[in-house]
Amino acid sequence: MKNTCKSVLLSAAAMLSIGAVEAKPSQPNILWIITDDQRSDSISAYNMAMTGKKNSELGYVESPHLDQLAAEGVLFTQAYCNSLACAPSRSSMHTGKYPHRNGMYGFRKAHQAADCGSRVIPEVLKENGYQPSMFGKSGYYIFDWEGYNQWERLGYYQPWVTNNDLQKTDASTFWWNKPWGTYNGKGMVLGSEEVFRFPNGRVERFWKERADREVTAEEKAHRKKVEQELDILRSYTRSNPDLIIGGVSPNSAEHTLDGAIVKSMQEYFEHEGRAYTAINGKPAVGPDPSKPLFINLGFVFPHTPVLPSKKFRDRFAGKTYQVPEYSDQEAELLTGSIKDLRNDMDFSRMTDAEKQQAIRDYYAYCAMGDHLIGQAVESFKAYCEKHQQEWVIVYLCGDHGWHLGEQGIEAKFGPWFQTVHDSVIVASSDKKKFPAGKVVHDWVEYIDMAPTFYDVAGIDAAAHPGLDGISLIQTLENGPQREYVIGEMNQVRGDRAYLRCKDFSFAMRARPFWNKPGEKGFKPGDRIRWGLDAPAEEVDMVLYDLRVDPDEQANLAYQPEYEQLAAFFRTKLGNIVLGDGRVECDWTKENEFTVSNFAAGAHDRKLNIPETIIPKR
Repeated sequence: MKNTCKSVLLSAAAMLSIGAVEAKPSQPNILWIITDDQRSDSISAYNMAMTGKKNSELGYVESPHLDQLAAEGVLFTQAYCNSLACAPSRSSMHTGKYPHRNGMYGFRKAHQAADCGSRVIPEVLKENGYQPSMFGKSGYYIFDWEGYNQWERLGYYQPWVTNNDLQKTDASTFWWNKPWGTYNGKGMVLGSEEVFRFPNGRVERFWKERADREVTAEEKAHRKKVEQELDILRSYTRSNPDLIIGGVSPNSAEHTLDGAIVKSMQEYFEHEGRAYTAINGKPAVGPDPSKPLFINLGFVFPHTPVLPSKKFRDRFAGKTYQVPEYSDQEAELLTGSIKDLRNDMDFSRMTDAEKQQAIRDYYAYCAMGDHLIGQAVESFKAYCEKHQQEWVIVYLCGDHGWHLGEQGIEAKFGPWFQTVHDSVIVASSDKKKFPAGKVVHDWVEYIDMAPTFYDVAGIDAAAHPGLDGISLIQTLENGPQREYVIGEMNQVRGDRAYLRCKDFSFAMRARPFWNKPGEKGFKPGDRIRWGLDAPAEEVDMVLYDLRVDPDEQANLAYQPEYEQLAAFFRTKLGNIVLGDGRVECDWTKENEFTVSNFAAGAHDRKLNIPETIIPKR
């Protein structure tokens, strides 16, 4: 499944002769919007659908453009990610497969050369007449094998203007810039620095750390001055204490990184049928109106650094938020790696004022993002109206969620509701397919993106073998399609899988390894049944009875009354993720992998929990 298109064919623009009669594509243009770390209660339309109130249960939010988009289409309120961090979650979307079936469990490059390699959405759409393009964060970590060590792109998206490109070019004048490492002329890492760029051309930069020497007292003083000016609030986490979780951007919304991402898409429309130099400094070609568009627009907000512009931050000034209640007794009911994960991100290390700022700035940042989404949607619709073309907009609220004090943390990575849950809005020029103002509470999963796009485009899903998802159109027309949702990630305190249903939430360590297949002696397929056969206390189970504990505060997995139920979920989930088509691939090799099928068919989307093992409420 190697892609032969490795470069932008600038000569393609010449094929669009001036004055030629424009061919109208029969397939609709598609805009796929994904945000990063956004939780659904930042959207008033979602809150109205769930509680009848515009605000979050924590406090004030505003989202007029997403509210309008929801009014124009269908709001799916119960969407669940299939991995607990950005990269594996986006890989599951692009491949249409669960992590245990695409072999992508964390932040590690994968490729298509292995026989277990997966097709991806833009590949299939391109083969079926679409012109896929990418602006902003992609994050799906599938690269070309031959360029494995160089992170060479597959080439399905043209143009491909990523957030990483933007921060490394002149476009970085738009935003706060944090290089992974600053290098000298010999390629040696000098250290890590932060750069803040102001509208008047002023640039403030400081070292956070140096590899060759200590940061001087003068440099520390300069850092403190800049941080005070921008009201910077740093993370409290032990694993990454320098994350910016609050503050104000020195620039307007349009001159932030997300503003640059929108501008890069708008420039694409402006250069219709013509070659141009993209905002990242690379050659590109504008859209061909005779072919349908597929645009993947990846916003960075509200991922750290949380830096809303002053205009939006001022709108939230003085707002007070209800910090979720948390008791240390919750942590005492956790065990092993899951307890360590929670303790790493303990929210209690912050003062009350810092907690208020973190929550307030998060929602302000989401409001700024809503403003930019409005601009992007308007530009996309204008292009479609200009050419009298049908359109579909799919907005995915977050590649996963985010905690703002729930479980005593401000973070992600856990198996709890605020990480795994989000929502989807689908609006269309064809109101028969996606009726305006409709709300659907049936459960959907992120793997449903791929079959939805193929359904919308009239493409046979057989073109993408192994899809695990179900088209949102099928859910919309036929009702509930599953009794539970699942996911898995091997990153940050090791491997963990989760299963969630209406009444219960369950998670467990599925594999004993903290590393990935091919790393530090972990061979694909080693000890494949460990999650099922190891002593119960070693798999760090969590089980919440959502009937009486919707906030997931009391882990009952090791309580005698729930022992049988925990064992049921362990068997169900373990058989699915370990024995029903599990792929483990050493992605550093061209074709070294295993597929485990000792429990084929375990993932039947049904639970059938014996009534005798369900404790009475």
